[in-house]
Amino acid sequence: MKKALQLFLTFFRIGAFTLGGGYAMLSLVEKAVVDQKKWIPTDEFWDMIAVVQSLPGVFAVNTALYVGHRVAGTKGAFAAMLGAIIPSIVIILLLATVFREYRDQPVVERIFKGIRPCVVALILAPSLRMIKSAKVTWKTAIIPIATVFLIWWCKISPAYVILAAIAGSLVYAIVIGRKTEDGGRRTEDVPSPQSSVPSQERKEAES
Repeated sequence: MKKALQLFLTFFRIGAFTLGGGYAMLSLVEKAVVDQKKWIPTDEFWDMIAVVQSLPGVFAVNTALYVGHRVAGTKGAFAAMLGAIIPSIVIILLLATVFREYRDQPVVERIFKGIRPCVVALILAPSLRMIKSAKVTWKTAIIPIATVFLIWWCKISPAYVILAAIAGSLVYAIVIGRKTEDGGRRTEDVPSPQSSVPSQERKEAES
């Protein structure tokens, strides 16, 4: 119960002070979950993000559910989810009631223009960390570049790109697995220099 309460309070703070949606909250989630609480190791955290991005639904809610379940089971998942969505619901309801009246005010427009660059930075920072954690090299950089090209330029749905990536990864894993097995068998079949020496000569050498 204590862990569930900690999860609720952690994600409540993150949800209350994050602008820009789920990707903008990644830096805060990493700092709280990985650095401060040490609930999840860094490598597992970014593997989790890769999985969560591929799932349907709201990214922030999926992240909270995964972390909560990983830390404290079903109760933790429910507590983290509530902590993530309650601030958003309250803030959206408040904005819906008052924003229509004040959205054309110059001060409000300037506030939102100032918020936009901050949101871009909040999204860019975890993106760079994901690149580093994924160990993208010059050889593998073609994959994210091709993904951006397909989604942005060719207007292909991200769902199809994700399915293609899953299929390609499975094919690659099967091919590499077969090569590894074949290589292991060939190594076993090759006789060692010592075994090629006749047994009589080995006995004489030992004596």
